[in-house]
Amino acid sequence: MREIKENIARTTDQLISKIGNPVSPMVVLAALESFGIREKDVFKDFGFVTLMDLSKHLYQELKNKDPKALQNDNERAKKRRKEKQLPVSSYLWVKTRLFAQFYPLGIFHLLPIFLQVAAIIIFGYSLWTFIGFNIVQSTAVVAGVILGLIISGGYVQVMGRQASFYWHHREYVKAKMVIDKIIGSGIKGILYTFFALALINFFLSLYPSSFVLITLFYALLIGMLLLVMAPFHTIKKRWAISLAVMLATGIALALHFYTSLNVYVTHWIGIASAILLSKALLEYFFMGKKARTVSNTIAPKQLMVIYQNYPYFFYGMLIYIFVFIDRILAWSADMMLTRQFLLLYEKDYEIGMDLAILMFFMLAGVMEYAIAAFSKFMDVYQSNTPFSERNNFNRRFRSMYRGHIAILFITALGTAGLIYLVTTQPWGYEAQFGETLNQLSVKVCILGGIGYFFLTWGMLNSLYLFTLNRPKNALNALGIACLVNFGVGFLLSRFVSYEYSVWGMLVGALVFAGLTVKETAHFFKRLDYHYYAAY
Repeated sequence: MREIKENIARTTDQLISKIGNPVSPMVVLAALESFGIREKDVFKDFGFVTLMDLSKHLYQELKNKDPKALQNDNERAKKRRKEKQLPVSSYLWVKTRLFAQFYPLGIFHLLPIFLQVAAIIIFGYSLWTFIGFNIVQSTAVVAGVILGLIISGGYVQVMGRQASFYWHHREYVKAKMVIDKIIGSGIKGILYTFFALALINFFLSLYPSSFVLITLFYALLIGMLLLVMAPFHTIKKRWAISLAVMLATGIALALHFYTSLNVYVTHWIGIASAILLSKALLEYFFMGKKARTVSNTIAPKQLMVIYQNYPYFFYGMLIYIFVFIDRILAWSADMMLTRQFLLLYEKDYEIGMDLAILMFFMLAGVMEYAIAAFSKFMDVYQSNTPFSERNNFNRRFRSMYRGHIAILFITALGTAGLIYLVTTQPWGYEAQFGETLNQLSVKVCILGGIGYFFLTWGMLNSLYLFTLNRPKNALNALGIACLVNFGVGFLLSRFVSYEYSVWGMLVGALVFAGLTVKETAHFFKRLDYHYYAAY
């Protein structure tokens, strides 16, 4: 009896935290189902025959309480924000402060990538690359990295979405359950994919078995690394990613220079170290949260998680497919180079695209700032705008969007200047690698840089849609862009020259940006509707 009373009291507190003052027993019923409470457990845990009987009882209990005590988490947060309401005269200062905070933060979050670039420039070796690899070895390693990114990309997106929901509502046990479940599902997905690829290679004899094993081992480790690092974005501890990568890179470098271990083995030990460090840090961060939470410990229903997040899964997978389509086409187009294999790493093309991706890195800070500003002013503007003036609410955000795109253009021009200096000045590429940059690489870099600008623009538009749970339009646009990328790149790389596959990426990115601009324009015209429909 005492246990039943404690369960009812705890569940009542959860209901207040989640839904506040309910409008009907059906709202309570829906909340109870979201907690994972099952019909067959109701009598044993709560002493009621059906879930509906329990809902009616809890509804009545809540209605007997003081309405002021029934504010849920969102209502209390809105009240605190309203108490800190900004005067209109402070908006420009706040936007400037947000840019100063979030643009460098967006760049800093790419520190793990910059660490790898610095390591390869200084030491000729990084956590998953080595300047001494031949073409076949480079193909095996880079193909493994690409596979790991593509396969894990969808799981990472779903984890970020679903775990963030529970984290935001302070249901830390459920957040940890979701993280662990998705990491496990992601690893299974990688292994199933590897089995299928190994089976295909066995029957078609595309590559030697050693080549396939090396590729799959890199892919497994890179995929696991991304999966265990993804939760740090959710829990706002992204610095832990840089820490784990930096320590793991140090371990790999020490093994490479001071032991006789094979390069592959030093890479695998280094990546495994990053995985273990990330997992240990993740467990540490959740330790205190799990002790303080009052969340129901029943795991969220898997089918519900899949239904709510499948567009994000496919978006996460397709964004990596889009980025690598042109490379795969270029590596497989030169028959003189690839006559023995389906595809082989093409150095000059890859150098051009590696330089071009600097455009994406420098624009990442703009995306970070734009979404932070959008979220910051969403509640501020809706609190200050009467319903009768809702068109003014939409107009303000359209103006904000145009400002963000202007910043994107300005940053892109500055980045283009930086890339120009790196590729043309004596202290740039030539000084670091001891050779002049091939003209083919320069051409690929220019076209790839333009493509990455439009890709970033499309991704920024998609993030706006994601903030209010409108992912399907972004997913459709990305799917069409992938088809255009492949179609244009395939035709040009086969009938003109292999490096023209970059045109597929550029045209596909332009299509992605154009389609998402159209969707975003419609989104901002009815932003008041989408805002209220999302909550």
